[in-house]
Amino acid sequence: MLKKHHKILHTTFILLLFFTLATKAQNSKVVSIPLIDYIQTLEASFNVKFSYVDEDIQDLSISPIQSNDLAEILTGIQNLTQLQVKKLSDRYYTLYKSTTVDICAQVLDNFEANTIPGATIEVLGSSIAIVTNFEGSFRLENIPRQATLRIRFLGYKTRYIRAEELVNPSPCQQILLIPNYEELDEVVLFKLLTTGLSQQRDGSILLTIDDFGILPGLIEPDVLQTVQALPGIKSIDETVSDINVRGGTNDQNLILWDGIKMYQSGHFFGLISAFNPYLTDKVTIIKNGTSAQYGGGVSSIINMESQNNINDSFFGGAGFNLISGDVYAHVPISRKLAFQVSARRSVTDFLNTPTYSRFFDKAFQDTEIKENNSQSTDADIIREEDFYFYDISGKILYDLNENQKVRLSFINIKNDLLYTETAKDSTQSSRSGLDQNNISFGGHLESTWTSNFSTDLNMYYTRYNLDARNSTDNGNQQLFQNNQVLETAVKLNTRYEFSKTISMLNGYAFTEVGIINFTNVTQPAFKSNIKGVLRQHSVFSELSYKSLNNKFNSRIGGRLNYLENLDTFKEWILEPRLSLTYNFTKHFNGEILGEFKNQATNQIIDLEQNFLGIEKNRWILSDNDELPITKSKQASIGFNYDDKSWYLGLQGFYKEVNGISTSTQGFQNQNQFKGEIGKYDVKGIEFLINKKTNTFSSWLSYAYNLNNYTFEDITPNTFPNNLDIRHTVTFAGTYTYEGLKLGIGLNYRTGKPYTEPQEGDNAIDRTTFPNTINYQENNSSRLPDYLRADASAIYAFEMGNKVKASVGASLLNLLNKRNVLNTYYRLNDDNQIQTIESVSLGITPNVSFRLSF
Repeated sequence: MLKKHHKILHTTFILLLFFTLATKAQNSKVVSIPLIDYIQTLEASFNVKFSYVDEDIQDLSISPIQSNDLAEILTGIQNLTQLQVKKLSDRYYTLYKSTTVDICAQVLDNFEANTIPGATIEVLGSSIAIVTNFEGSFRLENIPRQATLRIRFLGYKTRYIRAEELVNPSPCQQILLIPNYEELDEVVLFKLLTTGLSQQRDGSILLTIDDFGILPGLIEPDVLQTVQALPGIKSIDETVSDINVRGGTNDQNLILWDGIKMYQSGHFFGLISAFNPYLTDKVTIIKNGTSAQYGGGVSSIINMESQNNINDSFFGGAGFNLISGDVYAHVPISRKLAFQVSARRSVTDFLNTPTYSRFFDKAFQDTEIKENNSQSTDADIIREEDFYFYDISGKILYDLNENQKVRLSFINIKNDLLYTETAKDSTQSSRSGLDQNNISFGGHLESTWTSNFSTDLNMYYTRYNLDARNSTDNGNQQLFQNNQVLETAVKLNTRYEFSKTISMLNGYAFTEVGIINFTNVTQPAFKSNIKGVLRQHSVFSELSYKSLNNKFNSRIGGRLNYLENLDTFKEWILEPRLSLTYNFTKHFNGEILGEFKNQATNQIIDLEQNFLGIEKNRWILSDNDELPITKSKQASIGFNYDDKSWYLGLQGFYKEVNGISTSTQGFQNQNQFKGEIGKYDVKGIEFLINKKTNTFSSWLSYAYNLNNYTFEDITPNTFPNNLDIRHTVTFAGTYTYEGLKLGIGLNYRTGKPYTEPQEGDNAIDRTTFPNTINYQENNSSRLPDYLRADASAIYAFEMGNKVKASVGASLLNLLNKRNVLNTYYRLNDDNQIQTIESVSLGITPNVSFRLSF
């Protein structure tokens, strides 16, 4: 009996052993082997020969195909490797890479391996784009083998992968996305106006350059022109270097490029943005409810970030228009190292175009003078100019490992002008020179220490320099001005995720800024050299909460600043910040935003009549005496509705800014040089309605501002702000069909305030020497209403598999309406009042041609 049981067990053991060995043998048949080895086996087995390029197949592996039919085996090789097999004769075959491949993959979260449905898959350099299905999978056919795929999903880091890495269709490969803990606030709430422009849950506006469509008057995505399409953001003098946000002056905007504070933002005296948009990834515009990590900019923050991910493949582009030409490129060195470069230079010093002529006429309008309020007459003047500008930027991207990244950025912006005026009826001449330069270096170390904790260390150095020279009366009177800003800063952000709903941001920032203002006048002899240094230490913290159902989002924080001017003062300033949003329904939400902010660097508008009114702004430091620290407080409430085809937004706000000076506000009347200290307060409403379809978008925006100054030492002490534009209306539309984009828009606003001289004999005060103008009450008159229509068109097409091209045309002020932007007065040598008017651009054409690859 025992022997029988022993025999049964022995037999069972042998069967199990046999089954195990058989299974292993079966599994051994599906083990992948190098394709080259498999081909050599086929050559011996079937007495055939294969020709191929070693580089095409040396990295490929394959599981041997169980068949005795060579044709069937070759078909299997094609399916598994996406190689092409061509029969040359009964014995000879060739293998080569196809130009296109079929691919499939499944996109997963690398943290818990969850599928990611709805992820966007784009084939760069083409119009092909799909989203993953419910299982996170996607499949594409006939994709260029060398194409690069961009995989994106909200809350995850963008990943780039080559198409040929996904050629095996069975089984589909897995692509893991890494959660992006640095982008919690970048949640699209509502899309606005055109593609690439959206409102975020914290009330900020996000501009994504890659997805940008078209706006009226623009044929390129000029960052600082684009932001002016939003309610509450305008430039009263039609420039990008003088952007007014909710009634504030341009120096009250904090402009950041890759985390570096920029003191120069424009070319051609502010008519063109100084930042190349084609390597800019995203731009965030914040009017209120600012995160505690930002200091300065009492009116707004415009934060530009260049592309931050290493793309496995090279891409770039070039283009030109009637003002300048530019090139840009992203060059990968390895999977961990890449660099980006962009450069632009004007053609204005060797090519005179209609666009250049219009821009130049607008910039040099002080030659248009009206004697004794007579009609405008062009002076009989010969003018010669030598003008050019350029900008160049670069960035090194290095991934130390999956969790630590180093980013080094550089930018240089330069404007250079030599201008001479000679009157035909006399021998008198005026010669002006301007050299404006901004050079900056910055670096980031981005570290992810755990799935919950990450840091970002940012350091930068920036140097701004303005040299201006003016010679009049054939050199008898000379004036030289220099304004120089040197700033260094270090900033550490730490972010900790307590849970899926709660996170905390903490950090420290140190900034040291030194400013020099030097002036030398020969007649009358005058020399001034003012230097100042300000150091600021800041600690900040904020707590963010997002409900699981995503209905309620909040961010509450504060920033504590210690400011020290080495010569004059020390001061502590606390700045609370608040951002609350609540979704009442799927399509309707409300928001409450608030902030306290301060800034200690401002621009004075000095010596209005010199340099023909060009680049007369000079940076200065607060000393808490003649110029105090500028402090603001702002609160707003808003409601937004979006059902994909309609968007309606309504915001009401109140802003108060203390510590302003008449020397920083652009006064051109009796208060121009007095330097009184005061404040302004703005009450306003901003409204936007936008109708959207897949091809068409039209919108109507309206802004109402009541903006008043209060200066205790001026009578009357309350009067309209120089930037008090009561009503602003924009009506525009865009249309997209395949490669064609069209845009047309109409902009209207009421005139800005200005101060006229008194009537009759009281217009000039002859009791003083030199004589002065007697003015009416401050800003008691208004300029005529402003109206301008713009149009643009872009047509994109492909020039081969890897090259895309576009041509564009635009017309600014297509109705050629003469809009007066500013009016001021001065006395000439004959003791007569001159009226100087600054008018808008006339009808201004521009064309462009671009290539991207």
